[in-house]
Amino acid sequence: MAKTRVTDQDHAEAASRLMSGLAQGDDLYQLAAALEGLHPNGNMFPGEVFLRLSGKALELAGTGPDTPIPYDGLIDNYLAEHTFKRTQNRKIQFAILGAAALRGGVEPDLLGEVYWWQEDDFWWYALAASVALIRACADRTGTSVADFVRGMSL
Repeated sequence: MAKTRVTDQDHAEAASRLMSGLAQGDDLYQLAAALEGLHPNGNMFPGEVFLRLSGKALELAGTGPDTPIPYDGLIDNYLAEHTFKRTQNRKIQFAILGAAALRGGVEPDLLGEVYWWQEDDFWWYALAASVALIRACADRTGTSVADFVRGMSL
């Protein structure tokens, strides 16, 4: 029987797997493989966990209106292991901007956005956005990704 309810323990597990994988230097595909089993079909989990972690990373890196991380080049510079096809650009953009919105105190309309995606892949794009943003934040602070994620308390 498929799992229908996501628990606080599931949230903690998703965050832990992402952070430990990043600390070990895992790439996007290794992280996705480690996290895929946590995603119940038809559910956005653990995507929202990844957006919240991204928002926390942006906060720790001191980003803000006067000190933003440029969107232009973010994917090319911090997620080089994956090339997004033209139709995927809107999804990764939404995930990145959703994390920034959370950082700024605005709850993005996840359900209103992802219902049209026609695939159950929000969690994957949120993961990709989180990887790119956390790497960029580590770079911004002049620390390694491993040290940066160790400094993020879960």
